[in-house]
Amino acid sequence: MRRRLPGRFSIRTAAVAGGLVLTSALAATASATPAEPPPTRLAGAHDSSAHAAQRTHEVEYFTRPGGHPRHTEVPAATPDRLARAHRALSASEAAADGDVSSVIQTGPVADKLDVVFVGDGYTAAQQEDFHADVRSKWEQISAVEPYFSYKQLFNVWAVDAVSNQSGVSGDPGKDVVRDTALKSYFWCDGIERLLCVDTDKVESYAAKAPQADLVVVLSNSTKYGGAGYTLTSQVGYDGIATASSDHADSDQVAVHETGHSLGKLADEYFYAEYGTYTGAEPSESNATKLTAAQLTSQQKKWYRWIGQTSPDGGKVGAFEGGRYYPKGINRPTENSIMRTLGQEFSLPGREAMIAGFYRHAKVLSSPTGTDTAVKRDAAIKVTLPSSASVKWSVDGKEVTAARGKKSVTPASLGVAADGRTHTVTATATDNTTAVKDPAVRKLLTGSRTWKVAA
Repeated sequence: MRRRLPGRFSIRTAAVAGGLVLTSALAATASATPAEPPPTRLAGAHDSSAHAAQRTHEVEYFTRPGGHPRHTEVPAATPDRLARAHRALSASEAAADGDVSSVIQTGPVADKLDVVFVGDGYTAAQQEDFHADVRSKWEQISAVEPYFSYKQLFNVWAVDAVSNQSGVSGDPGKDVVRDTALKSYFWCDGIERLLCVDTDKVESYAAKAPQADLVVVLSNSTKYGGAGYTLTSQVGYDGIATASSDHADSDQVAVHETGHSLGKLADEYFYAEYGTYTGAEPSESNATKLTAAQLTSQQKKWYRWIGQTSPDGGKVGAFEGGRYYPKGINRPTENSIMRTLGQEFSLPGREAMIAGFYRHAKVLSSPTGTDTAVKRDAAIKVTLPSSASVKWSVDGKEVTAARGKKSVTPASLGVAADGRTHTVTATATDNTTAVKDPAVRKLLTGSRTWKVAA
């Protein structure tokens, strides 16, 4: 059961498995949290009676760069003043609408985590600008660890959504209305920096890309804003992140949101009115009722990292406040990106993110298929993260001279031209020091076997 503050305000629960879970509600049951929080209404919340019959989405939004996020619920329907289309697309515009482009392809879709960007507020003549914005935004996102060390695990796609007008509703002023493909707009629910979209339209475009795991909407604007949506799509992704295309800090919105979806991490900020948490031990890996000493003695959660210097500053311990409660819940570090935008993931957070990457992607990928036998002199190529190593074996016996090679031929491995069928196997292991949990380390090994034609 989801607990709600008075009004339409609700908080995050454990992230839904798979895809990009962008917001969630505070996990609690009546027995786990018997006391309701004090009557209060946080920014952006309104009485529920006027919207009771409407489908809504829970969103997490950000009022300023470097600030703590907030939560609210917004109607799923686009406001009437924005929903009125000025005109239909011309034949030439319609022909370009929905085109899918590969921005970065590191390997087969089945082996990779596929990030899909959809643009809004870009006219037919501005689609190349959209592609440039995608490249720039992904460069910013992937500069953050552990994305940076694992770029080889990601494919990036751009889906062209052709808008009749350039720009975004609500930019620069609240009354500005633009006719755009996804109907994105600032001042959503009366909150200036909350950048909402028509989620049904987003899904129709995201469905055109191969196996969307993460979906990011780039709205053509220099104004700061964004949002993280909680929803489960028919396509398979969970949630949507929105961001203004040309604001230098908007990438942090997407990074924070993937902490929930990929890392299954809880928010680490809190609201004073929530008081003391009295429920059960949280399911998220970065929230606990235990002290640092108890974590160590009981060997729970992030105990392996306690005392180590974390990239977000200070040492890993147990800091009071998190998961929206100022007391009764501890977080691993003072101020990670799950608390404040612009910060780094903590050491436990990085480990959780890497585990999330490997739920979608494989440590070993290859463009060389295994469905048909390869020839003795044919090249077999593999890709793997920089922290991984690869070993090769023939008929189950390792060829030590080939360790670390990313391209081999069966002949170079010693496969004889003897008229018999042989097998070649590549086994990769990610040796990163950013993972300590043995259960996570099991995800960091993979292999692939090819038959060599007689």
